[in-house]
Amino acid sequence: MAEEKKPKPALVSGFWPTIKPFVNGGASGMLATCVIQPIDMIKVRIQLGQGSAASVTTTMLKNEGVGAFYKGLSAGLLRQATYTTARLGTFRILTNKAIEANDGKPLPLYQKALCGLTAGAIGASVGSPADLALIRMQADATLPIAQRRNYTNAIQALYRIGADEGILSLWKGAGPTVVRAMALNMGMLASYDQSVEFFKDTVGLGEMPTVVGASSVSGFFAAACSLPFDYVKTQIQKMQPDAEGKYPYTGSLDCAVKTFKAGGPFKFYTGFPVYCVRIAPHVMMTWIFLNQLQKLEKSYGL
Repeated sequence: MAEEKKPKPALVSGFWPTIKPFVNGGASGMLATCVIQPIDMIKVRIQLGQGSAASVTTTMLKNEGVGAFYKGLSAGLLRQATYTTARLGTFRILTNKAIEANDGKPLPLYQKALCGLTAGAIGASVGSPADLALIRMQADATLPIAQRRNYTNAIQALYRIGADEGILSLWKGAGPTVVRAMALNMGMLASYDQSVEFFKDTVGLGEMPTVVGASSVSGFFAAACSLPFDYVKTQIQKMQPDAEGKYPYTGSLDCAVKTFKAGGPFKFYTGFPVYCVRIAPHVMMTWIFLNQLQKLEKSYGL
């Protein structure tokens, strides 16, 4: 008599499949952030007008030490725990539902793009407070000593922003953050799934070359689509009032118009090489970590 198969624990058969895309997304994003944080710091300093990548790096090492490259790491990890958890989890849920509705056939690119736009908007809405804390912590050392906020970690930054400026101020710059995230995720998520199908089915590559190749394509499109919005978002989030209490920009549209008048369309791509170097590897490592987490879980029957 054949031995009866033991039923899977309720965690595996019920709750786990639902939260798995979110857990994997957040974990892979946090692991990637630990590696990319120094490049992200340099990118922010360049956008704030501190000089080229080489000069920023040299100045930071000389004046602030190696630890300066990891300033804001706690906020970066918190951002991934909220933003990336929400966007990757939502994207996978949406695409799975869409594939079911499409009788199991691969989705056309426009449907993947719509899923990416939606996932980006949801993720950014959830992660906007942590993103604000990250930008402020990274920009703090560039301010005059009297204007520095001196946040010790992300949680303290969120508490002080909420207490000093009001709870809704935690979503300052949320508009451009959401728009930027929608552009980034449309480029990142849709191109990744499309590239996986191309490299695997058309070219016939193995698993790891497919993941690396698709991750590279995904990283490029994520950077190209999102940098103009990232530039505006950074300017809005780091602006300080003048002596009369007036801010330099009234909003993201005003910032975009003034930036265009001052420097033309290429002004929005200030720091593009470093931004691309920062975004592409982070995207690549996120997908690679995600792939390895899924393989590990599969080996344990999860």
